[in-house]
Amino acid sequence: MSNIIAVIWDFDKTLIQGYMQDPIFRKFNVDPEAFWRLVNSLPDRYQAEQGVTVNRDTFYLNYFIECAHAKEATPDIPFPMYGLNNAQLREFGRELTYFPGATGIFDLTRKVVKKDMFAEFDIRVEHYIVSTGMKAIIEGSAIRDKVEHIWACELLEKVDDEGRRIISAPGYTIDNTTKTRALFEIEKGVPKRQGVDVNMKLPEELKRVQFENMIYIADGPSDVPAFSVINLKGGSTFGIYPRGNMAALAQLEKLRSDGRIQMYAEANYERDSTAAMWLCHKISERAHAICDRALHDFRKNSFVPKHILPTSGEDG
Repeated sequence: MSNIIAVIWDFDKTLIQGYMQDPIFRKFNVDPEAFWRLVNSLPDRYQAEQGVTVNRDTFYLNYFIECAHAKEATPDIPFPMYGLNNAQLREFGRELTYFPGATGIFDLTRKVVKKDMFAEFDIRVEHYIVSTGMKAIIEGSAIRDKVEHIWACELLEKVDDEGRRIISAPGYTIDNTTKTRALFEIEKGVPKRQGVDVNMKLPEELKRVQFENMIYIADGPSDVPAFSVINLKGGSTFGIYPRGNMAALAQLEKLRSDGRIQMYAEANYERDSTAAMWLCHKISERAHAICDRALHDFRKNSFVPKHILPTSGEDG
């Protein structure tokens, strides 16, 4: 019996306000809007000039690497960030700004299954992060120890001529489509079980987390592939928008009306907020379903010996 409820989080604009790279921009005096405007324009430029298709979700990593090796501004690299490395990225993780209640929602949701009726079946809530952002920043954040595993982009380093460690190449990347791979890894228990691969065929009873017990929370269209997989397989999907952002709300309402998400609310995870109440309710609902299934399976497979009554003509 799968007794685990998995809450799967996007990161930027879902748990934190803005983007995780904002502390980097402050450190190197970079205008965030100018940076992202340039980065977002480059895929079209490379397609036109070189006939090369660029992954728009993860190309920003390559540009950060170029900036990390630039000592001064040039026309091609107007945002020098010389010496940027993973240790610095982890330090930047300490400077993130969270939505209200975001750092406490993990413990709050785990308490839902501490009731005796759920504890009897060893029902557990686990939290995961699946992000196209930089893993090192998330590892340095206040919520690192509150989650079971992080899927995000990882960067290799090299030592330059001055002895500095500098990010030099993408080592592992997650884009909006490959987020779905992480979901199947959670299902099969890849981060928890030795020797289990995402492509390994497992019978249903051996899958560590059933999709119907997954809850996916994110801020918008970039997570549509993951939303779609979760919905298709009976899980729960939830959208988040910043307070007062009408455009973000309208975007989520369109996703809801199109059947992409089941519910949405303001990005506030304090105890009495809509987001926290919905999430706790959904966890309780799934926990009850796990208990009901376990009891059904027990009754179906149990056998209690009984006295056989004599039939007519037989001695008592």
